[in-house]
Amino acid sequence: MISLKKIVLLLFVVGFGFAAKAQKTYKNWSDIIRKNNTAWFGTEEAKKIAENVLLYQRDIGGWPKNIQMQDELTTVQKKDLLEIKKTTKETTTDNGATTQEMLFMSKMYAQVKDERYKESFLKGLNYLLEAQYGNGGWPQFYPLKKGYYTHITYNDDSMVNIMNVIKAIADQTDYYSIKPSKGIVEKCKKAFDKGIDCILKTQYKQNGILTAWCAQHDEVTLLPAKARAYELPSLSGKESAKIVLLLMSIKNPSPEITTAVKSASEWFEKTKITNLEEKRILDENGKIIDKKMIAVQNAAPIWARFMELDTNESFFCDRDGIKKKSLDEIGSERRNGYAWYTDEPKEVLKKYNSWAVKNGVKVSETETASDKKKINFLTVAQDGSGDYTKIQDAVYASLSFPYEKVTIHIKNGTYNEKVRIPEWNTNLILLGESKEQTIITFDDNFSKINLGRNSTFYTSTLLVEADDFSASNLTIKNASGDNGQAIALSVVASRAKITNCNILGNQDTLYLSGNNARQYFKDCYIEGTTDFIFGGSTALFENCIIHSIKNSYITAASTPEGIEFGFVFKNCKLTAEPSATAVYLGRPWRIYAKTVFINCELGKHIKPEGWENWSKPDAEKNSFYAEYNNKGEGFQPEKRVVWSHQLTKTEADKYSIENILNDTVINWYSK
Repeated sequence: MISLKKIVLLLFVVGFGFAAKAQKTYKNWSDIIRKNNTAWFGTEEAKKIAENVLLYQRDIGGWPKNIQMQDELTTVQKKDLLEIKKTTKETTTDNGATTQEMLFMSKMYAQVKDERYKESFLKGLNYLLEAQYGNGGWPQFYPLKKGYYTHITYNDDSMVNIMNVIKAIADQTDYYSIKPSKGIVEKCKKAFDKGIDCILKTQYKQNGILTAWCAQHDEVTLLPAKARAYELPSLSGKESAKIVLLLMSIKNPSPEITTAVKSASEWFEKTKITNLEEKRILDENGKIIDKKMIAVQNAAPIWARFMELDTNESFFCDRDGIKKKSLDEIGSERRNGYAWYTDEPKEVLKKYNSWAVKNGVKVSETETASDKKKINFLTVAQDGSGDYTKIQDAVYASLSFPYEKVTIHIKNGTYNEKVRIPEWNTNLILLGESKEQTIITFDDNFSKINLGRNSTFYTSTLLVEADDFSASNLTIKNASGDNGQAIALSVVASRAKITNCNILGNQDTLYLSGNNARQYFKDCYIEGTTDFIFGGSTALFENCIIHSIKNSYITAASTPEGIEFGFVFKNCKLTAEPSATAVYLGRPWRIYAKTVFINCELGKHIKPEGWENWSKPDAEKNSFYAEYNNKGEGFQPEKRVVWSHQLTKTEADKYSIENILNDTVINWYSK
């Protein structure tokens, strides 16, 4: 038998092992720095890590890169770090070094007023100011390290990271808890202005036209420069994005800055790649063992990391420094160990429109009125009289993240195609010639798709992923018949407005979802069988006809917990086929479902009890099903299930379009 003493010892060892694992929740140093729990930075665990950060900081103020500061140090390691503190060995801003440690010290000082944290932060700030070149740029290592490290370094956003720190100090924001003296603030203002001047001077001109930036620029000539063997002089799709976002963050930008932003944004639009997707092959541990670029249609936009200075053509290099035209030509080590493509410029294009309006940036003078109309107004006609014969082709041709609304006018005809409006085709309008004769139809259903339990979501005839979408004067139909789940219209956009449309199907006709989505349906005819209006978004239906084909359920909301409004029907008319005589208003797809009918006319097909719990007793406590001032044979409030509600006038008044859709959405809808 094992003695009691041994059992206690064994439990201690096992328990200690679990505790040690629990303490190391974060694998990477950068994850710890960006913890949102501010109180954690006052814990003993955080203080222990802070001691390591202080040890790694050189007396000059900078830190080395790629150090997991949270890893426990041995006595020997601590001694070694103390011995090299007075040296400048490997102090850098590469890979986020120094700027991220400064952020950590700021978060520590906000919780623990240890003056060493403040001194460490200020030493780091002084290091950044001392490292700046007279022309405004920053090298990768300071003091200077021989080789390409002396170049002005935009690579991996090194210079942008520095300038974001200095800008926060110069603007005297509350981002950092440590407030330097007025003299240091003034130094930061001058350093930031010099940095911006350097950025403007290094923006590359291609045949006299401003484009973007290289990852490195020569510190003397300011021209694009080479770094490692596979990092040749080129225009960078990645590094240029953060530079432009920095320029866009400046209040009251100069004409030179607005020109730089506008030119770079146009270059991003010109150089985006929408016919390739990266496929990563992982091993059992989740490590990338191969990358392939797959040709697809209408892929999410990406940009090459390296583009030719004169032609914008993508290129790739192995460690031999020889240019190749495709990633497949690069050896496995570099192909899989480097980021050759990026989607970061997408953020620039998303934000450019509002930035341009705010700063009075006009459409290029070289763009004529007819050119602008051609870009923003496309016509689809089956007889060949328009720009395209297929709706999807017109979507493919539409601008990504356009500055103004893009209208696709669809002439009468039956368009037998699946249509997808991708996330990057924002501000798009589908405008039919007539609701009855402009028909988009397809016949996918759950069984036909046959992709497992989530097949329903692949069945839609029209899929809308892009925000600020509008459709009117259309019939959108899933023609598969009564053969299970088959979506006609799927809207997963944050904002969508559908007016004067027929939405036709059977089970699961209309799916509504999206992140904090607000969707608006007006003057529409929607028909189906089971759960034919379903999903988790906030959606307002006004003056719509809701038609049931057979005995079943109209709605199946999955409203997330804590959301104020789910599906709201106002001034709608509920009708049915003669054979449909027992239809529920709704049932909860998820237990926090919310559905309300206000001032609606309910046909006699509506069951007296109104609502059903879908065998979910918890839904009776957590869902919210309600009515107000309805009429018709189907309105029998005294017979409704006891866990539903009849609103008072005061309660019903809260269901205004302004409250349901909120001001931001209302302003967009009114445009």
